[in-house]
Amino acid sequence: MSKIGFVSLGCPKNLCDTEVMLRRLMDAGYEITPEETLADVVIINTCAFIESAKNEAIDNILDIAWLKENHHLKGIIVTGCLAERYREQIAEEMPEVDAVVGIGSQAKIVDAVKHILDGAANTYTSFDDMETAPLGGDRLVTTGDLAYLKIAEGCDNRCTYCAIPLIRGKMRSRTVEDIIAEAKELDSLGVKELCVVAQDTTAYGIDLYGEYKLPELLEKLVAETSIPWIRLLYLYPDKITPELLEVIRDNDRILSYFDIPIQHVSENVLRRMARRGGSAAVRNAVKMIREMIPDATIRTTAIVGFPGETEEDFCELCEFVAETKFDRFGAFTYSREEDTPAYDFDDQIDEDVKQERYDILMRTQVDISAAKLEEMIGKTVEVFCEGFDPVAETHYGRSRADAPEIDGKVYFWSDRKIPEGEIIEVKITESMDFDLMGEATEKHMKR
Repeated sequence: MSKIGFVSLGCPKNLCDTEVMLRRLMDAGYEITPEETLADVVIINTCAFIESAKNEAIDNILDIAWLKENHHLKGIIVTGCLAERYREQIAEEMPEVDAVVGIGSQAKIVDAVKHILDGAANTYTSFDDMETAPLGGDRLVTTGDLAYLKIAEGCDNRCTYCAIPLIRGKMRSRTVEDIIAEAKELDSLGVKELCVVAQDTTAYGIDLYGEYKLPELLEKLVAETSIPWIRLLYLYPDKITPELLEVIRDNDRILSYFDIPIQHVSENVLRRMARRGGSAAVRNAVKMIREMIPDATIRTTAIVGFPGETEEDFCELCEFVAETKFDRFGAFTYSREEDTPAYDFDDQIDEDVKQERYDILMRTQVDISAAKLEEMIGKTVEVFCEGFDPVAETHYGRSRADAPEIDGKVYFWSDRKIPEGEIIEVKITESMDFDLMGEATEKHMKR
């Protein structure tokens, strides 16, 4: 039986695609191996959102290529965003790659593997229309008690800095019925946390039903599954509505965690970014969330050094971050991406200035984050156990306020071994730079 290795890069939406391909390969009789040195073929599902992601993808391709000379690897398949965006360059300039499969052709992943194992000399390529490709499909859940549920593909927002519409096309929502069927399957597999994702999760349904359907979808997820935690990622501020907030507030299994990429707050910058709703949408979303759900966790990201960002624009952003006191905050320096409108904008910012602004902005957040964590001392929180650290002799996991692979951890002691995926209650006793420490409260243990 031939063995297939996988490297999945980029965002959770990419991971969903990886899991669908894994299922197809297993159904075709291939064995999946986590050890790349044992693989006959390695598939690299790539990201190409910004320059650093492209470099990471290329580095992974070159690293895996070493196995061809030093182990028994027969071939490398590149798929995902890098494959879709740079199909010709990969096929022509990277002889290490034996097959290039576009996002719309991921259903042909088995054909690509067979092509390599049959010993074909030419590079296999397949690029079908993404907009006719199936949305979702049977998948092999790779993260155990945690799963991501992709409810739509593509994006219609057309932000001037973003290459996603060029890579993944216009927004296509899955039907409510299809999503619920997949959620039920994940529930039956024992998933304890379901992260709902899309390029713009709040836009779900507008293309398919003519109206935003996320509130209705969430109510159905609660009614038709027993998954304890349902977390929303990638919410856009202009589509945060009272109806959506009411559904989240009134259903305890939907976490009051708002991942809202504001990108900036200056009207000048947001207009050049083509961010819908402008500064008013950002400010109104934060205000509405805190009024309707006072204990909500708000996470956001911002871009500094966007073309034309003045000192005044940047100071406005810093002041807003200082005043708003986001629970979770991250920043990026602007990455100039070819084929996007912003690539040709005048007033490009010098890289040193971008980095300086980034450093200043993140320093603004350091004290806020420290104070937020210190406020948690003495409180009892639910924690999703992720494992045990034998060196520190503590369990670790995430609270309702911490998204996987994004936010901090909660380290905690317990008199018994806590299984991974169990949701328990922990009394916080100490705060660190980004994490919390505490003790499991056995009488409140949730089994």
